[in-house]
Amino acid sequence: MGSEMRGKKVLITGANRGIGFSTTKRLASLGASIVMGCRNIAIASEICDAVRRDTGNPNIEVMELDLASIKAIHVFSEKFSRAHPKLDVLINNAGTFSMKREETIDGFEKTIGTNYLGPFLLTSLLLPCLQRREDAQIINLSSNAHYYGNLDLEDLQRKRRYQGFLAYAASKLAIVFFTQELAERLEGRVRVNAVHPGHVATHMWEIFPRFPLLQSMLNMISNQLMISTDEAADSILYLTTAEEIAGISGKYFDEKVQRAASKKCRNLAFQKDLFKLSEKLTSIQVMN
Repeated sequence: MGSEMRGKKVLITGANRGIGFSTTKRLASLGASIVMGCRNIAIASEICDAVRRDTGNPNIEVMELDLASIKAIHVFSEKFSRAHPKLDVLINNAGTFSMKREETIDGFEKTIGTNYLGPFLLTSLLLPCLQRREDAQIINLSSNAHYYGNLDLEDLQRKRRYQGFLAYAASKLAIVFFTQELAERLEGRVRVNAVHPGHVATHMWEIFPRFPLLQSMLNMISNQLMISTDEAADSILYLTTAEEIAGISGKYFDEKVQRAASKKCRNLAFQKDLFKLSEKLTSIQVMN
């Protein structure tokens, strides 16, 4: 087991599969103490045991977290803050994609609720833990799909018209706006960056459960054209550990390369309006 992350406390959401699982394994092998924030505790506990065994790192634990529920996020944050008052790295990895419009328990459109509003609230609640550490950082998983995203503050929940990819793209655009605004507010205290880890073959694209042949064909194509979750984890490890980007915050990375985000992200007035709306929807006032 390596020691590059020894003494560092890391929280990874959606850590029991896909990119989150690969990132958990890699960080565990570097000696990090990891909390896996997962919705399915039974499956996550088995994964946790396997990571401990395979990496020789006993400092891995699981805590229940459902980013589609405001109440669940509050419960998780309270428990986490009591058990781990200091946090070095928050990796907002968990996400979802849906071909049809669904709603969370709080009435949010599921994609924007899980991919953006959930991480917005979780991050806001954990800021005190992050600010107790020097050089703490937040890594938000976005996507180059954000270039195609559009956000309407009067219809953030997409009740007028829903299309799966556009909802996903909008949620990832919102993450970039959030990254920029948070970096401005936390300047000099906590670093925050967004990353597109590459086009990754993950469970997220299992979108045809009732049509196994079609899903099998999609899986075959995606496995050929997309990178593995281990390769995607490289980008997250880079942001977590690379010394050459230690002072960088509020930026968008395409894998390991810093790139300009969508031109839409230059609209700082919209950015602040989105932030205020997000505070209202999640019933929180984010500390400056």
